[in-house]
Amino acid sequence: MIRRRRDTDLDACVAALSQVHAHSGYPYHWPDDPARWLTPDGLTAAWVAEADGRVVGHAALCGREASRLYVAPAARGAGLGGRLLHAVEEAAAARGLTPVLAVKTTDTAAIALYERRGWRRRVTERQEWGAGEVVTVHHYEAMARSGH
Repeated sequence: MIRRRRDTDLDACVAALSQVHAHSGYPYHWPDDPARWLTPDGLTAAWVAEADGRVVGHAALCGREASRLYVAPAARGAGLGGRLLHAVEEAAAARGLTPVLAVKTTDTAAIALYERRGWRRRVTERQEWGAGEVVTVHHYEAMARSGH
């Protein structure tokens, strides 16, 4: 089930994020305040994925940027990532926006999801992520939806 995130979900969201970080290295740098990281400035809306009554995934929309999208390792393969991304796409379209996102080039599972859903890679660039760390990031844009 995908639903809007409530403030009371944040502890469970952080727990799932911790599993994702340990398994997949996302987020790249563990935030000092993970609950705050999940509620960035400019947050438009956020959603959670539930399985068996537990929060196992998360996605957010900040303006037109899709962000904070993840699914706990044990819940992957059931289509939850695609359903979370769909919620972001629909919310952006309802606001007249075409969503965008950025992803590290090494995050091949996320890239495969975006491309299966028809997102288009617009540019690839190298970015400095502090302390001289340089990473390569793809920028994607969702397909424009007709009728919105």
